[in-house]
Amino acid sequence: MKSSVRANAVPTLSYIRWVVLAINCLILALNYGDRTAISIAAPFIMKDFHFTSGQFGIILSIFFLGYVPFCFIGGWTADKFGPRKVMGWAAIVWSVFVAATVVGFNFVSLLIIRTLFGFGEGPQGSVTTKTMGNWFPQRELGTSIGIAQAATPLGGAIATPIIVGLLVTTHDNWRIPFIAFGVIGILFAIGWFVIVRDRPEQHPWVTIKELAQINEGTLARRPQYLDDGTVPRISSYLKQPLVWSTAWAFFGYSWVLYTFLSWFPEYMLQKQHISLSNLAIAGAIPWLAGAVACALGGFVTDWIGRRTGNPPVARKWMIVICLFLVALLFSPIGLITSPVAAVVLMALIVFLLYMTTAQYFSMIGDIVPSSRLGGVMGFVHLIANLAGVVAPTVTGFLISGSNANWLAAFGIAAIICLSGSLSVAIFVRIQRVQEAIQTVERVEAHKVETTSGNSR
Repeated sequence: MKSSVRANAVPTLSYIRWVVLAINCLILALNYGDRTAISIAAPFIMKDFHFTSGQFGIILSIFFLGYVPFCFIGGWTADKFGPRKVMGWAAIVWSVFVAATVVGFNFVSLLIIRTLFGFGEGPQGSVTTKTMGNWFPQRELGTSIGIAQAATPLGGAIATPIIVGLLVTTHDNWRIPFIAFGVIGILFAIGWFVIVRDRPEQHPWVTIKELAQINEGTLARRPQYLDDGTVPRISSYLKQPLVWSTAWAFFGYSWVLYTFLSWFPEYMLQKQHISLSNLAIAGAIPWLAGAVACALGGFVTDWIGRRTGNPPVARKWMIVICLFLVALLFSPIGLITSPVAAVVLMALIVFLLYMTTAQYFSMIGDIVPSSRLGGVMGFVHLIANLAGVVAPTVTGFLISGSNANWLAAFGIAAIICLSGSLSVAIFVRIQRVQEAIQTVERVEAHKVETTSGNSR
């Protein structure tokens, strides 16, 4: 492919990769802001349609029926067609269907709309990893993914007071936030197509200096192909214990996250009896803590990795320690009677949880060449988000009725989270994984040579 990199490009910037990262952050912030809308509006939607907590839990969970398969499909298509097209069109799809929420008129119609909304939102995690893997050297991979993923809780933090403000000013008209976010999403998608390219070699603004920063030095950008130019099959990587253990830990992380994302506003209103106006502040505080932690976690493991020459080890232990602490702290929330204590503890939990966010994506990015990164990360993201299919529904039924069992809901999440921590501690052996990957790559290369020889 002919490169469009110019030594004297206009504008002459050496940090276009950070501009691409900034645009990706805006897209991810919107992605989570759109998801947050239905949780904030939940009491009004439930009242309008006379839904029980169990029924609404199904509506929340059905989103993942569309979201989960497109975690993998989005990553796989990003490998095939490039992350620029996949993310741009995904943003358009989810924006159309977040706005379409307002035309839902009963239980079934909302199920259909939320499923289609999930189709659009699904690709964001794997496509972001693919984009960062294309644009950043390995020594900056955790930092770039951490900053990008920090936009997700920040999107929740920003969206919460905006949505509450729209509800208050429109006298609880829950449809207005969905329309507003749909329009914003279309505008963001247009900006994405204008600014972003699949790889820095294709971008007219990237200088030779920046390209050298990406491709040269210690822990440079991961190669797109193997040394002989071949591309290993996705299945070669999916057989590795590191991939499955990372996926299960990510599942535990996601169970806690989606329990919080789906039901924390309802918990604060029902259990802690706070007002809607106070929810704007209470709901935003944990998200802000998560945004800081997400960026910090990626920076810290990159910093350790540059000094040790082994970023995957740093990422492994960040996952193990932080998920263990989350499991210890999450269950007791059901016993707390003070709204302030509940918000403070939840903020600490979300902080620790989000310290691990960049690690799942970066761990896979450390071992998989960029030509297969989207598909492998998409598979891991698919496994993780199966928690979203189950967690909101399980929690919804546990808290239904007058005897809402918040302690059991949070306790189940804590146990699953703990199992994820232990799986990474026990089964992820970085040196063995690196040796196994090298073996896989040699076998794949040999197969290609044998096939070529036979064809001759």
